[in-house]
Amino acid sequence: MKNKIMADIDDFDRQILEIVQRSNRTTSDVIGEAVGLSPAAVQRRLKRMRQEEIIEADVSVVSRQAVNRSMTFIVQITLERERVDLLVDFKRQMLNNPHVQQCYYVTGSYDFIIILTAADMAAYEQFTEKFFFNNKNIKSFYTNVVMDSVKTGMYIPVVQEPV
Repeated sequence: MKNKIMADIDDFDRQILEIVQRSNRTTSDVIGEAVGLSPAAVQRRLKRMRQEEIIEADVSVVSRQAVNRSMTFIVQITLERERVDLLVDFKRQMLNNPHVQQCYYVTGSYDFIIILTAADMAAYEQFTEKFFFNNKNIKSFYTNVVMDSVKTGMYIPVVQEPV
C-alpha cells in the first residue's frame, strides 16, 4: 500500500512505531507501559498497522560479516532507453535479486541507484557480468565501494519533532 497517509496514525501509534522500529521484539507489555495503553490495545494497534501496511515488515538485521558478505557497493546505473517495459524488467530483476539490498529509480544523472553486498570483488564482478554487461539496456554504471558503514538502517522518524 504505497503512499499511506499519516491521517490514520495517532500519537499512540507514533509512539508504538518508534519503539518497534528500534526492536520489533519488544513485548506488548513493555510497549503498553511506555505509551500508556494496555497490552491488548497495543496488540490491536500493531495488528491494524500491519494489515494496513503502515508496518511493512518485521525483520532481523543480519551481520554482513557473519555471513561472509562484508563488501557493500553503491552502484549508479544509466539505461540506454527508458521504455516502460525495459524499466519494469530491470526493476523486477533487482527486486528478485537477493544480493541487492536497495534499489531506487531516481532523477538526475543516473536512472537507478542500487546498494548490494558481496563476499569479495570477484563476486561483485560476477554480478556485474550477469546483470550489467549482459543487459543491452545498461548504458553505463558507476560503482562506489563502501569503505566504512557509518550508519545503516531503515528507521523513519514518526514522532512529530523539529529537525
